[in-house]
Amino acid sequence: MTESGAQLFARLEARRCLKDIEPRLFPEDGGPNHGEVVELYGTEGTGKTELLYHLLCRCVLPTASGGLEVDVVFVDTDYSLDMLRLVSILDSRLNAAHSAGSPLAGSDEVVLRSCLSRLLVVHCSSSSQLLLTLHFLETTLSSRPGLALLLIDSISAFYWLDRSEGGASLTKQEEKLSKCAELLGRLLRDYRITVFATCHAIRRSYSGPSSSSEYNRPFLCRSWQRLVSHRLWCSRQEASNNMAATAGGSKEPVRRQVFAVHSSSSGTKTSRCSSFHVTDGGVEFI
Repeated sequence: MTESGAQLFARLEARRCLKDIEPRLFPEDGGPNHGEVVELYGTEGTGKTELLYHLLCRCVLPTASGGLEVDVVFVDTDYSLDMLRLVSILDSRLNAAHSAGSPLAGSDEVVLRSCLSRLLVVHCSSSSQLLLTLHFLETTLSSRPGLALLLIDSISAFYWLDRSEGGASLTKQEEKLSKCAELLGRLLRDYRITVFATCHAIRRSYSGPSSSSEYNRPFLCRSWQRLVSHRLWCSRQEASNNMAATAGGSKEPVRRQVFAVHSSSSGTKTSRCSSFHVTDGGVEFI
């Protein structure tokens, strides 16, 4: 083995496995392994992006704060990444860890800057740009062994645009995303990263009353579907009444939206259903 080959092997071996990224989303020991893809699927407003923020914070936070301390790439195809929201969640979790007595190296501001230094944000406005981003990502992966997670919000952003440009040919409609999926598959195999990607649900049947099953059907190209090893189906439930403290110290009932996540894995019959609220401090599992 050449010296460069040995160095590459060492980098791959050092890349963190994210099987324990969030035990409440996956069955026991059923989280994503090296080189696996998790799809967060659901209609608009079902908490998919908030879940990505939750996973992102879990990764970039220091181990002393309950984080994994790994680097993350966030590919924003919807131009909806809210950095103020993300910083607010990180700050909230650092404060919670500090209150719990966790030893943090440096001031809160220094630790927060350290967390953000582990995040690389890329914006894409077309499937072509997404393909170029994935090509660019190979250089980043080879030079940053601490980079373990790729987040894409969302992988389906250009679905209708690609369909329009592809005309009547299904092959042309799916050509760009298929190329992205093929390149992503090679990156997964060669660099052993973990991928989480949101996907907007669309209704496939246009006759008769709507039902959840009409939205819960994969519609992206087969190349992408073959990559997906775990699927998280996100939905909204009835809002629940919770007690919240007022400024005077008393508690009053507050109606809070409840979100549900059903997880499933390819090749297994195990599944899990989890519920959560979205709070000022991010996702809070029930």
